Amino acid sequence: MDLVPEMLDILACPKCKGALLDVGDSLVCEACRLRYPIRHGLPVLLVEEAVQLSEE
Repeated sequence: MDLVPEMLDILACPKCKGALLDVGDSLVCEACRLRYPIRHGLPVLLVEEAVQLSEE
């Protein structure tokens, strides 16, 4: 799901406060290599809900 660009500008990774990238059904922090889900159109920015991305 695409987020409104203004919303993406104010959201940050809760772990490192870095920028998040909209990748469709989730937001990704490249610095932490974490993927945060978007459920029902709302980003779930909880570290315990994030999925670690592989190093590939």
